[in-house]
Amino acid sequence: MPSSAPPEQEPLVLDPTGADPHAEHRALHARGPATRVDVLGVPAWSVSDPVLLRALLTSPDVSKDGRAHWPAFAETVQSWPLALWVAVRNMFTSYGADHRRLRRIIAPAFSARRVEAVRPVVERITAGLLDDLAALPPDAPVDLREKLAYPLPVAVIGHLMGVPEERYAHFRAVVDGVFDTTLGREEAAANTGALYVVLDQLIATRRAEPGDDLTSLLLATPDQEGAEPALSHEELRDTLLLVISAGYETTVNVIDQAVHALLTVDGQLDLVRSGQVGWGDVVEETLRHESAVKHLPLRYAVRDIPLPDGRTIARGEAILASYAAANRHPGWHDDADVFDAGRLSKEHLAFGHGVHFCVGAPLARLEVEVCLRLLFARFPGLALDLPAEGLPPFPSLISNGHRNLPVWLHGGALDEEPG
Repeated sequence: MPSSAPPEQEPLVLDPTGADPHAEHRALHARGPATRVDVLGVPAWSVSDPVLLRALLTSPDVSKDGRAHWPAFAETVQSWPLALWVAVRNMFTSYGADHRRLRRIIAPAFSARRVEAVRPVVERITAGLLDDLAALPPDAPVDLREKLAYPLPVAVIGHLMGVPEERYAHFRAVVDGVFDTTLGREEAAANTGALYVVLDQLIATRRAEPGDDLTSLLLATPDQEGAEPALSHEELRDTLLLVISAGYETTVNVIDQAVHALLTVDGQLDLVRSGQVGWGDVVEETLRHESAVKHLPLRYAVRDIPLPDGRTIARGEAILASYAAANRHPGWHDDADVFDAGRLSKEHLAFGHGVHFCVGAPLARLEVEVCLRLLFARFPGLALDLPAEGLPPFPSLISNGHRNLPVWLHGGALDEEPG
């Protein structure tokens, strides 16, 4: 029998600026496996316990289709700054057979063979960006987030999707706005409009000039009967939006956080250089320790869901997957707040879990591993220019990175050799 339900608490208001995410994680843990939160004015259940979260992520009782399973959907999307996160029509917001259909269309583009074939492209782009860094004056710190962590995934995803290089900067600007949870409703709506203009331009370009890229592949994919395109225009546009968003901003954050950890946590870089851990271990621990996405809006209860403490997530209520807090849950990993690339358990939920597990995870892992390996080989004396108050976070309750990542490329250790 479930225990009697604890007294109701006031919802925890999640900080849209993400000013102190670790304190927010601890607050969520202290309130139990799931707790009521306020997400920019929208009530939801934040789930930060990894056992409960994995159970919900694989349960047919939890949907990502707000139109079908969230009574507040129609009213909320009229004014909520995060409306785009729940209103798009792609596999991110689909449920059941519809999700299987959409995922089946996109998954071949991220097969192991296709991802590995991109490795030379990632290495070439990274090497070019490192050449650009090496050409900078050595008498001032360099913002590595701006000069490396951003342009690498932008160029890789642009290459995969067939985005003309001259449009990379504009793509980046509008996608940044998707993750900026400090925007008001009107600013967010304007950014969404600009984003869809860019996507429509990409679709028109690739329809007129097909190539060996994801956009052309999706345009050419027929439905099962072969008579019509597999995706409607809205589904195609929102699928491209999903690929850009998931394949760009999140990878920026993992590169950012991995470099930050290696340059601030004593002994971690030495472990890599001595061969005790590999770059893949660094990537996995970064994903666990500082998940690229803190909270991911939204899921919905298809029916009443009893919680371990006796409370109930009622049918139609919204659920927020709090991945970063779950990955740092003290009941899952020993010393969960400590970055340790030699950690034996590599488990984390940074890419989600269950049928909505991130289809682009292999590509993200490849990009970060290549970037770190080439970066620290090229600049073995790399050092962080860390202010006393620390690095300010990126202003978002979703995206988990820093505003900037200032480093000295040589750091007074030009004669040090990489391991």
